[in-house]
Amino acid sequence: MKALWLLAAMGGAAVALAQTAGTFTATGNMTTARGSGHTATLLTDGTVLIVGGCDGESGTLSGAELYDPRSGTFKPIGEMTAPRCGHTATLLPDGKVLIAGGDGWTPANRNVGSLASAELYDPATKTFTPTAKMTMGRFGHAATVLPSGKVLIAGGFTLGISTRDPDPVRTSAELYDPFTGIFTPTGTMAGAGGGPFTAILLASGKVLIAPRYDDGLWSQGEIYDPSTGTFSSTANPPACCVWTATQLMNDSVLFAYNRSGSADLYDPASGIFTTLANITPFRIGHTATLLSDGNVLFAGGTSSDITDTIIDWAGAEIYDPAKRTFSSTGSMSASRWDHTATLLNDGRVLIAGGSVASAEMIYNPQVLVPPPVLLSIPGDVDGKAAILHAATHQVVSAGDPAVAGEALEVYCTGLAEGSAIPPFVSIGGRLAEVLFFGKAPGYDGLNQVNVRVPRGVAAGDAIPVRLQYLGRSSNAVTIAVQ
Repeated sequence: MKALWLLAAMGGAAVALAQTAGTFTATGNMTTARGSGHTATLLTDGTVLIVGGCDGESGTLSGAELYDPRSGTFKPIGEMTAPRCGHTATLLPDGKVLIAGGDGWTPANRNVGSLASAELYDPATKTFTPTAKMTMGRFGHAATVLPSGKVLIAGGFTLGISTRDPDPVRTSAELYDPFTGIFTPTGTMAGAGGGPFTAILLASGKVLIAPRYDDGLWSQGEIYDPSTGTFSSTANPPACCVWTATQLMNDSVLFAYNRSGSADLYDPASGIFTTLANITPFRIGHTATLLSDGNVLFAGGTSSDITDTIIDWAGAEIYDPAKRTFSSTGSMSASRWDHTATLLNDGRVLIAGGSVASAEMIYNPQVLVPPPVLLSIPGDVDGKAAILHAATHQVVSAGDPAVAGEALEVYCTGLAEGSAIPPFVSIGGRLAEVLFFGKAPGYDGLNQVNVRVPRGVAAGDAIPVRLQYLGRSSNAVTIAVQ
């Protein structure tokens, strides 16, 4: 019986080819020019939330907008509670977005340094509301969701109000709890601190804090251990100075580019960086995006050569982890840097903002891999999940509900074969502990994720379950929880 309904529940998750593979195409214009320091966050419904940023003499921006990939248009959605540039925007397990810190300077309000304030964006109401303040003001910091559902905030600068100089450098870190709405201190960074940083959640549950170049300040990579709340330095930092760090499917992290014109790979198992062969010369302000097929897209950027002549890039490259090689791909309509790049649900990439005020760009990869899909019981119009009690292999139902602490079998499509990166599964807006993920035994094209029901989930017959993988969210299904 289990075999029959699982086969019936499997949807079409076949790989499709892009119509114009390896090229960039224009899409709509943003409603506001955002030169740098803005954020772009893929929401659970597939739209992209773009907030804040800096725009020359206009200073720091407070406006926000949504990009809809289906129509290729941007639409304004109001203002944040404060102007922000160099902030972080983090998708939470319940679908809201935590927006924290940043530079708050505007021509009308020059006596503002780094912000300690934070706010939440609610996609259901399209509104911004304040949440608790961080323990200190930060910009250029890193933020990432931990397996516990809390958000790690690490490093950053404090801008001087009068001089606008980034001083002092922050080496502290803190945790945001979405259920209490409070920030609490955790650990002190092992290196020089500062920023900007990228925070990458490794398969082990630890976090790699990846440094980036900024005004000559350089800090080595370090590891945050949530179980102890402590930081430790990596064994050998990559060569100065790196702009992007990208987690690959095998859990290694690609650092690119550095001043010697090469890239580095970080191996979480050994904690060692290995330098790759020489690649395109040093550039900053570019983006690096893990595509759904496991390759990495590098787009745009700027740098200077040995004669100090500025070089700007409109072109892009693809890194192939299997071959450890870089190769050219399509080119944008104009050179661009300090933009954002967002992997969309359909596998394309949205390039937005930065040095170019023209139409934003969409990159069409060689392969389009659909987002993950959670299976529902065949014929059930209410979206009841194809989720089983791990102990009995019976379907979770109103007559046989799940209970806190028990293990469940979640069935889905869309996980990359052999990938070491675990998915996130939320139940009732709370992250569930992932016990196993991979191919469902005996079913080609079907994935299985075993999770533990988190404590604190509200009881009910239609508690939402959603899976997130490589930043893309699945559909929502429901289960009964006692």
